[in-house]
Amino acid sequence: MKKNVFLAAALLASGSAFAATDHYLLREGNHVHHLKITKLNDEIKVSTDVDFEPNADEKDAHACSAGVSGEAKVTGENELLMRKHIEGQADYCELKIKLSPNGAKIEQSTDCGHFAAGICHFSSDGKELVKIK
Repeated sequence: MKKNVFLAAALLASGSAFAATDHYLLREGNHVHHLKITKLNDEIKVSTDVDFEPNADEKDAHACSAGVSGEAKVTGENELLMRKHIEGQADYCELKIKLSPNGAKIEQSTDCGHFAAGICHFSSDGKELVKIK
């Protein structure tokens, strides 16, 4: 029994040796963007979520939270593209992620409005999410 437990723990440890996860965060007023990128062997998974409370200049807006995740592909040097199919439609939400040594910038397609409505959006509006170390 002890051998089996040790073997299972060894397999878990060796499998996680190939995984790497990076977290990025941007807080701007009452808006919070979070991005998580997980690389496991050749597979890249991206998850992003936002929590927005209206800022002073967004008087009539309502608070919102949204998230989207999926597999990403490398499209260039330090660039990722994540496409999430919109259920029941032929459209996709696309997130273009540009990575730097200290952070990431996100651009979203217009179809991402199906996942994030109101004042919520996944685009970082040209600002960089800071890599959490």
